[in-house]
Amino acid sequence: MNAKPYLIPAEATVFEEEIKKSHFITYLAHTPSIEEAKAFVDSIKAKHADARHNCWAFVAGRPEDSMKWGFSDDGEPSGTAGKPILAQLTGSGVGEIAAVVTRYYGGIRLGTGGLVKAYGGGVQQALKLLSTVEKKITVQLLVEVDYSLISLTQSIMSLYSATEVSATYDTAAKLVVEIELLNEKEFIQTMINKTGARAQISRMS
Repeated sequence: MNAKPYLIPAEATVFEEEIKKSHFITYLAHTPSIEEAKAFVDSIKAKHADARHNCWAFVAGRPEDSMKWGFSDDGEPSGTAGKPILAQLTGSGVGEIAAVVTRYYGGIRLGTGGLVKAYGGGVQQALKLLSTVEKKITVQLLVEVDYSLISLTQSIMSLYSATEVSATYDTAAKLVVEIELLNEKEFIQTMINKTGARAQISRMS
């Protein structure tokens, strides 16, 4: 599991331009899974059912996870639409993103080079307009401590920006804690050291 945070779209973005009488509309959206990416593509296809082409690509996970990439030329010559769109997405370093470029044909052929430039360029322009947020990779830990150690535990939690998801108080205090994966090992080590190994910590499945 990769602990490094990555950027994801904060909101949907649209960019429109006309190239040699063809009208291109580029849509970008946050799609955390392959299913959501495909649903987004289908929604744009339905919206622009009268368009000549709705070409698309998606990166439905971490930016570098090629197992969650997909693309389609949707009737344009092979390699002129889907791949240039995907190349822009993967080059952006943004994850969980899908792009659909709708083309209304204007009667003038663009040629393969022109198509690559139009589809890739539209996504490039849309990415410039896109606002992003950082997605932190978190895990949940079950922390069991004696009541006398609760305030110490909470001060260690704040040190590592860990948040309490839930708590139950039985013979001992059981806290479900959410923490960034990057800080997990250090947090556990600090808890063991500071409590004299009297804290039991396990990863929630």
